[in-house]
This record gives sequence, structure tokens and C-alpha cells, in this order.
Amino acid sequence: MRSGIVLAVVLAAPLLVAGGTGATAAGGCDGIGRIAVPGAVQQKKACLDDLTTAGTTTSGHTNRDDWSGLHASGTKNPTGVPGVQVDGYFPDESISNTNNGWMHDSQFVIRLPEDWNGKVVITGAPGVRRQYANDYIISDWVLARGYAFASTDKGNTGVRFYEDGARPGDAVAEWHHRVTQLTRATKRVAAQYYGDHPHRTYMTGISNGGYLTRWALENHPGLYDGGVDWEGTLFTEDGPNLFTYLPAALRNYPAYRATGDEDAHRAMIDAGFERGSEFLWDYHYGVYWDLTQRIYREEFDPDYDGALSAGIPFCQPGTPNCDADYDYASRPESVHDAVDRVSNTGDIGKPMITLHGTLDALLPIRTDSDVYRDMVRRSGEARQHRYYVVEDGTHVDGLYDDYPDRLRPILPCYREAFRAMVSWVEDRDRPAPNGTIPNAGTDDPVNNCALPSP
Repeated sequence: MRSGIVLAVVLAAPLLVAGGTGATAAGGCDGIGRIAVPGAVQQKKACLDDLTTAGTTTSGHTNRDDWSGLHASGTKNPTGVPGVQVDGYFPDESISNTNNGWMHDSQFVIRLPEDWNGKVVITGAPGVRRQYANDYIISDWVLARGYAFASTDKGNTGVRFYEDGARPGDAVAEWHHRVTQLTRATKRVAAQYYGDHPHRTYMTGISNGGYLTRWALENHPGLYDGGVDWEGTLFTEDGPNLFTYLPAALRNYPAYRATGDEDAHRAMIDAGFERGSEFLWDYHYGVYWDLTQRIYREEFDPDYDGALSAGIPFCQPGTPNCDADYDYASRPESVHDAVDRVSNTGDIGKPMITLHGTLDALLPIRTDSDVYRDMVRRSGEARQHRYYVVEDGTHVDGLYDDYPDRLRPILPCYREAFRAMVSWVEDRDRPAPNGTIPNAGTDDPVNNCALPSP
């Protein structure tokens, strides 16, 4: 079983050293000397023959541990995109990110292809990963199409991200600041390097990066022209949110696994998990559900477990301070206020496409994107939103390798959705209405996908 963790990271990841030698792009990078990232206190610039992971894994300008497990084997990515990479960080007091040997958070990467199309793509890391997490699934593909690319670690990383900030919710609230900060800085950097301001800026991301896409188009639509939300995490003060369904999974899954208990199974389905996703539950219990509940609950409700730090792993109901017994609805108003401070509204100000898999067992579709679709409708912005459900898609495409007969990767559908979003923004070519992308009729589901027809 693969362990492509989105909401956890490998703590002993090797250090990345940027600015390595032997990777100079011949005849290019003439404007590299003009680059000074606004607000950064550290930056390293490199002129590279290939900005894609095919080149940066060799030159030392990415970290494979950041993006492992997020794509299916056999995914075809473009290569051979010369240009400039800028690694750096903004002022910050937290030190969870060890990339580049810096021991400093608020790290970013900016990539500037030589053959620029005048556009910029901004993203934030999924889960609690770091700034290179989207290199394989997003950066390679958009760079080959001429987009400049930038990504942030969101200002805190790792399974103890909740230690950042002075009050509950501060760590997640920092994500907003860091992606906004990077967006503004990257636009300036593009102007410095190319001698012209970008004429389009797009926001996108997966999981927590999808959440940031929603948040950015809700709160700073003037900075962006559109976005693609790949199964964004949903925060709402009244629920649903992580804390309204994960405790139910922690309470009931052990009994279902042990005996097939029908009441426990019904409780899982009632909490939001899809029928048909049961084959994924054991993996998610061991890798995602317990860890995610404890570390995110610690971020918003540290008083629940007293002096403990993120509770007791895999505790059973009835154990004191056990997250399996967590009841979000009954928690103090201060907890709900902390969640409310970072909650989505659905009031998007620019066109956005959302994708979500029917078999997502970490962010169940009924407690997440189905709800977000309705939030957008209630805000009066349905005309600017499209929602495509990917049949048999799950949270990370890496799991497809283990279940090729039961799952389908979402990445090829994401790429088609990105194309559709750009056509919508730039050509006023409205995409198809909300619909389902069936898991049928595709010879190579790892690399091919057809969106619903207009």
C-alpha cells in the first residue's frame, strides 16, 4: 500500500540545496539580474536548462519528498522548459521548513520560463507539505504551456503546524496572508524579469491548496482572473467541516473493521462517507483520519485535551481526552469563532471550476464540494462556478496504483478543467454545466479525460 500523505509529511526529509551548478540554460535568463522579490529576506536565483521535475530533481531545485504520492504511476509530464528559478523566504518566526537548509518557514519557489505567455499561476501547498508539493502535478504542465509558476509553503509545515501563531486558528489564517503575499510579489517579479506585467493571473491547488483557491477568489478576486479548485478543504463555522465527520470515523470504523457491525457502518455513511469507498477506509484510518483530526483540532481547539499536544493517537472512545469522542457542536463559542475566522463563504468574485472525486475518503464529497456548490449558489455566484464530479476519483491519485480497477486519477481531468477555465476567462467560452465525469470509455485514464460537453 502506498503512503502518499497529503495531510502529513515525512519528518526526516533530505535537505534541498538550491542554486546548484551545472544547470545553466544556454543563451537565456538575460533578465535574471533584475529580479528582487519584494518583501523577501532571502532569495537564490538559478538559470536552468529545465524547470520541470525532470531537470530539477537532478539539479537540486525540487524535493521529491514534497510531491511524492500525489500522482499515479505512468503520468506523462512535459520536460525541457528552460528559464529562471527563484527560491526564497519572507520574514517569519517559525522554522518547520528545512528545504534549502534554511530552517525557515514562508519559503516560496518562483519559476519563470523563457518562452512566457504573459500569464502567472499561483498555488499553495496541499496538507502540511512544503513549497515543492505541486511541482509534478501542476508546475511541470503549466510551465510547458508558458505560464510563470509560484508556490508557497503557506507559512507553516509539518504535523506540528499548529504550534505556529499566538491564538487558535492563527496558523491557518497565515496561509491566507502567505498566498496573497506571494501573488503580489510574483506579479512584480514577472514584470522585473520580462519587462511587462502579467496580463492574467490564475489561482489553483489541491486539498488545502484548493481551499486557498476558494478563499482567494472569495476575498481577493481583484488579484486573480480565475481558478481551479481541486477538492479543496471546506471550513465552515456551523459545519460540515473536518470536526463534524472525522470523529465519527474514529469512533465507528474500528467496530466496523472488527465485526462488520451494521450500526457502525451506518454511522460512517451518515457522517458523509460514500458507499463503495469502504475498501479505502482502513488505509485512511491508519494514515489520515486520526492524524488529521488531532492536529487540526489542536489548531482550533487546543484546550480540548488539556496539556496534551494533539491528543492521543488511535485512542478508543471513552479514553480521557480522546478525539474519537470529540463533539464539535458542543465546544465553546471561542472554538467556533476560530473556525469562523477562516471559513469559506462561497461568494467568489471570478470564474472557478471545482473538481471532486466520488470516492474521496478524506474529504468526503457530500460534506465538502457538494456543500460548497450550494454555498456558491446561495451567494448568487453560480454563474461563475462549474462543478465537475469525477466518478471513482479519490483524494490522492497515488492510490490508483493500488486499485486500478476501482479508482481513476483526477489529474488528467484537472488539466482539462484548467484549459476550460482559461477559455472561459479569455475567450468567454462558457464550459459545460455542472456534471459528472464517468469512469468509462477512456483507454488511458492516467493521462486522458473528457469533461462534460457544453
